[in-house]
Amino acid sequence: MYDAHSKGVSYVNAFLILIGLWIVGFIAGGVLSIPIWMMMTGKGVMSMPEELLKPENVNAVRVIQVVSTGVTFFLPAWFTALIINRRPAKLLGFTMRFNYRQLLLALGIMFGAAIVAASLATLNELIPIPKNAADYFKKLEENYSAQVEVITNIRTFGDYAISIVMIALLPALFEETFFRGGMQNLLTRFSHKPWMAILLTSLIFSVIHLSYYGFLARVCLGVVLGLIYYYSRSLWLSIAAHFFNNAIAVTQMYVLIRQGRPVKEAMNETYPVWWGIIGAIGLYALFILFKKRSAKAIKKYTAPEDRALEEKWIA
Repeated sequence: MYDAHSKGVSYVNAFLILIGLWIVGFIAGGVLSIPIWMMMTGKGVMSMPEELLKPENVNAVRVIQVVSTGVTFFLPAWFTALIINRRPAKLLGFTMRFNYRQLLLALGIMFGAAIVAASLATLNELIPIPKNAADYFKKLEENYSAQVEVITNIRTFGDYAISIVMIALLPALFEETFFRGGMQNLLTRFSHKPWMAILLTSLIFSVIHLSYYGFLARVCLGVVLGLIYYYSRSLWLSIAAHFFNNAIAVTQMYVLIRQGRPVKEAMNETYPVWWGIIGAIGLYALFILFKKRSAKAIKKYTAPEDRALEEKWIA
């Protein structure tokens, strides 16, 4: 079902366009990192893998991270929306049809989701896998931890502010635009199965992060972000929730570093499984409130003709 501003491209074809542009963006992001690295460090490409983990190159690493993430995620979603719709921002969900109560509930939901996710990380570690696979996944986690430590490198409040923008805000904006505004949105529109779209998008969201021990946790966070977007129809709320989750992690790192403790303590935080059960009950209650508030907001802020079109594919 097209909306009033559609250019006539089916949502199935739009999804294929999105995936095609994502592949192009992934390649382009890698290619662009090379001149950025050379200009900012004056060092060659061959030494890049080793030099990326050195603190003195932190500014280059941060810029590469932002540019590659933007090119890989944000631009494919934006150009896909531009190709298929005359109002791309509206199609993606960049609408202000929400109120402060929804925002507060979304942040509360994300806080509860972080507890559930940490419990799922504990469960993830309990799942038996072959030793060679476990060694491989642990190596990946160690490499990821080393990269995060370089990118954060939070020594002063100025470093903390930069990290909040580059590690918390921009990734939230770029990833939510692609995964929720783009992938989940288009899957929902052509399948008419929102739960399938949310779950599939969340699985892909987790797989792309290449973390076995964080797989279940990221699936959980993806589902929560997907539901926030689905119930509210506003991408800003899922961006705010994603940013809130990232900002908590960055703040934990900053506090630990100020205390002279290792950053890995914040990155490897896990909770007992029973905490996750309590958190899930709290999430269920918060989502009931959020769904009701969002339904009222949509009715208040959405034009009747737009609402009638949405109800044909979103229900």
